[in-house]
Amino acid sequence: MEFEKVLFNRRSKRKFIDKEVENEKIQKLLEAAMSAPSAHNKQPWEFVVIKDNDTMDKIMEFHKYSKMLKDAPLAIAVCGDKNAYKDFWVQDCSAATQNLLLMAEDLGLGACWLGVYPVEKYYTELSDLLELPENIIPLNVIAIGYPERESRRRDRYNEDKVHYEKY
Repeated sequence: MEFEKVLFNRRSKRKFIDKEVENEKIQKLLEAAMSAPSAHNKQPWEFVVIKDNDTMDKIMEFHKYSKMLKDAPLAIAVCGDKNAYKDFWVQDCSAATQNLLLMAEDLGLGACWLGVYPVEKYYTELSDLLELPENIIPLNVIAIGYPERESRRRDRYNEDKVHYEKY
């Protein structure tokens, strides 16, 4: 798919059809995520691929905004090593997440970013559920699947948000 179309058509998808995401596509999502820039090239990210419905159900029990996991055949928890270069793991893992979301669109998948960090209840419960080491913090969970509906471009450009040299 043409990059501009991928970029401008990408939208959060919360409803998915009953179709498994192929392992080849999961691999491409992870490769895209790991191609993101990172501070001092520390690449602090770790990924937990979740296909188990019971695990997704448990996430929905403690995270009130996670209902999109109900129909998702796949989720990927994007986590960061808090011991990586300073506190840049959040930015680095956010860049990895954006790459993953754009690749999902390119592959004909839908995805939705479910924020976890910095809400302590969410990241501690998810850490326990996924049995993460103490230094690994979940930033988000991405619900992924084949979307019910195709995305269409919306113009979100707002000249009022642009400032040159000074605010």
